[in-house]
Amino acid sequence: MRFYLISDNVDTQVGMRLAGIEGTVAHEAQEVQAALDKALADPDIAMILVTEKLMTQFGSRFDQVRQEMSRPLIVEIPDRHGAQNGKDRITRYVRDAIGVKI
Repeated sequence: MRFYLISDNVDTQVGMRLAGIEGTVAHEAQEVQAALDKALADPDIAMILVTEKLMTQFGSRFDQVRQEMSRPLIVEIPDRHGAQNGKDRITRYVRDAIGVKI
């Protein structure tokens, strides 16, 4: 079981590479699609990490994969600039999903 990173910047890729996670830097739709196809074709990849900026720009494609396939797991991560969705994103998610304020 391995991780694979699809990032919009080199700094995030280098940091993940230092942690042992391979990945690709992509900016255009064709590059993102090629990186996603490469990750989906490898049966050893269990989790695809995608930076927030790419998820914002190309989220519909990632959502399509999430709906059609049970694996790999696609996870949105912050990039070198930090979280764009705010610090309390998980708290907001729980509150919106189940109506409990923590």
